[in-house]
Amino acid sequence: MTDEELHRHLIDQQGSRRDLNTPVLVIDLDALTRNIERMAEHARGHGLKLRPHAKTHKSPEIARRQLAAGAIGICCAKIGEAEVMAENGVTTGLHITSPVVSRPAIERLIALNGRTNDLMCVVDNPDNVRAIGLAAATAEKPLKVLIDVDPGMHRTGVVSPDAAIAVLEAIRAEPKLAYAGVQFYCGAQQHIESFEERRDAMRDRADFLRSVIAALTAAGGAPRVVTGGGTGTHRIDPGLDLFTELQVGSYVFMDSQYLACDLAGDDHGAPFETSLMVDARVVNTNAPGMVTLDAGIKAFATDADKPVVLSGAPDGARYVFMGDEQGALLLPKGEVMALADIVTLAAPHCDPTVNLYDTYHVVQGDTLKALWPVSARGRSR
Repeated sequence: MTDEELHRHLIDQQGSRRDLNTPVLVIDLDALTRNIERMAEHARGHGLKLRPHAKTHKSPEIARRQLAAGAIGICCAKIGEAEVMAENGVTTGLHITSPVVSRPAIERLIALNGRTNDLMCVVDNPDNVRAIGLAAATAEKPLKVLIDVDPGMHRTGVVSPDAAIAVLEAIRAEPKLAYAGVQFYCGAQQHIESFEERRDAMRDRADFLRSVIAALTAAGGAPRVVTGGGTGTHRIDPGLDLFTELQVGSYVFMDSQYLACDLAGDDHGAPFETSLMVDARVVNTNAPGMVTLDAGIKAFATDADKPVVLSGAPDGARYVFMGDEQGALLLPKGEVMALADIVTLAAPHCDPTVNLYDTYHVVQGDTLKALWPVSARGRSR
């Protein structure tokens, strides 16, 4: 029986989570649903629109659930992700948050605008504006563009009010481009663990954004859309009185990086639950004080802390990588585990961990309820 046939059999039989072939990417459906609803309620309560980021989940199914909960659209990091969303019925309110610069990508951008509604993209360079404008010249409808503002990371975005004005003027010179506002995503601030330090950092960055908005407004380009924010700053962003919409992403899953942060500042713990995890299986018990799992570097992103054990192992067990295919659990003294025991681990960084898998295995309790493809996996161009 192939993996696909086995998956179908498990769904047909309402199969047990314990029957899954490991390592396997698992979603707790109830926790995911609560996370989606809580963020939607948060945005509504502060009069903000919600445009969640699909770079986290890469799943049209999850995007549809976010839209059903009240989101006005979906952010995508790259044109390829946006194309996947559109191909799967998510065709309204897509926003591409990274620059689209190469000629083939610009051609795809114009084509995507023709078959979707209210598509937006970012620009931060007059030359790029002119290239997109030239490609859009014969299009039937204008393309909405936002000026990307650098929050200090120097990754993308204009670095001064004068640079923003230069981009605005370039947009105005292109008949088939429509200026819609600005984007300001403070990625470096999202993972500051202290709520107070994160709030102070965002207030500092907000002052810079105000200077850019003031310059644009004086030039007749007051932004209708100010999009940004994130999971780490979602409780801070509304109080800055700048954003019109939030681009939150990781709240749907809550990886270890965000769980290490005081997200709410109210001593009530994380406002969102861990809904994404990796199940692994013990494949070797021969060495004293440790067991080997079938999940290694190919099963987890390695740019953050090591995976944290959620369940299935003795308290105090610690995971370490042992290569591409395996990891080890270092056990407390005197503890043992059995061959084929199931261990559940948290994703250390959800976005790149998800990108390692083809399929989400969606569970309620220990029952497998659905298989959702990671449709935008690898669509980074």
